[in-house]
Amino acid sequence: MYQIKLLNKISPSGLDVFPKGQYTCAEECGNPDAVMVRSAKMHDYAFEPGLRAIARAGAGVNNIPVERCSEEGIVVFNTPGANANAVKELAMTGLLLSARKIVPAIRWLDTIKEEGDAVPALVEKGKGKFTGPELKGKTLGVIGLGAIGVDVANTARHFGMKVYGYDPYMSVAAAWAISREIKHAASLQEIYENCDFISLHVPLTPETRGMVNTESINTMRAGVRILNLARGELCVAEDLLAALEDGKVGCYVTDFPSAELIGARNVVAIPHLGASTPESEDNCARMAAEELRDYLENGNIRNSVNLPNLTMERSGQGRLAVIHRNIPNMISTITHALSENRINIENMTNKSRGDYAYTVVDVNSDLSEELAASIGKLEGIIRVSIY
Repeated sequence: MYQIKLLNKISPSGLDVFPKGQYTCAEECGNPDAVMVRSAKMHDYAFEPGLRAIARAGAGVNNIPVERCSEEGIVVFNTPGANANAVKELAMTGLLLSARKIVPAIRWLDTIKEEGDAVPALVEKGKGKFTGPELKGKTLGVIGLGAIGVDVANTARHFGMKVYGYDPYMSVAAAWAISREIKHAASLQEIYENCDFISLHVPLTPETRGMVNTESINTMRAGVRILNLARGELCVAEDLLAALEDGKVGCYVTDFPSAELIGARNVVAIPHLGASTPESEDNCARMAAEELRDYLENGNIRNSVNLPNLTMERSGQGRLAVIHRNIPNMISTITHALSENRINIENMTNKSRGDYAYTVVDVNSDLSEELAASIGKLEGIIRVSIY
């Protein structure tokens, strides 16, 4: 019986992935095999000794101590693409809000609500303050062409926009999915110099933190409208506020409000609604549950943020899965331990990611907990699982 600990309310669509009678999913588990989480903070979480995996029902994992998980052989999964449509729809909403001054116009209406029969005339007199351009014929730059960025770029074409896309690490899947009408920018500078609207869809890394700042803004078109539905820290708030004040930036739409941004001139602050749809929550929960189940039952890793992605069809009678350090002679160490126990290897796959590696071995016999424990004591081995 596998035990899944729930740190947040998880959609029933995800929990239904786990076969009843084989899995228990509950908020209270003595020693869970895995954790499912959405927004709960885990940096001070004490890992139970049997914990093997954490699945985040969403894309970002800044609430999970990823490096500590790696050191303890705990696989961290996320669900890239499961909320892509929800975020894409909010991004398109953001484009329209940034162009048409809809938010300040609605706020202004609140100020004339008590004017009674004079309201229609006041509307006609005051609406001129809120004119804004159409999207058709304008140029959008999409920075980051993952699942969300590709969806945003493709959809913007249906608004009649010219679209530039930039991503030096674009995956094969994204390359197949993106429209041939999207112009592939060779650099961020090409985006900055040519685009009326810029939409950010990159992860927060040391390289991307603060990428929108006074220096980069100064290379952008005057009046550029910037959308940030990815991570608040991608933009330097004080630099943006200064650029909004002098008109260099026409509007800033963000799904990550802060005290200094809320109510600021030409800022549309949204309370982190990017993935807040029932469909998105269902998709993320199902994907997270499927990842956990495949790992717990087969040792396959899909969409891990800290360990190599590795899947292998089952062959043979037993399976050994080893998380270890990415150092020389680890594979020979594992195979030698098996040969010493007169176990024949049917199939084997190894992949590495940074300082860590993962080896899966299918063998022609059953494997014992004693063997797994003995391999686990070898130098460089972090965790051993048998299936």
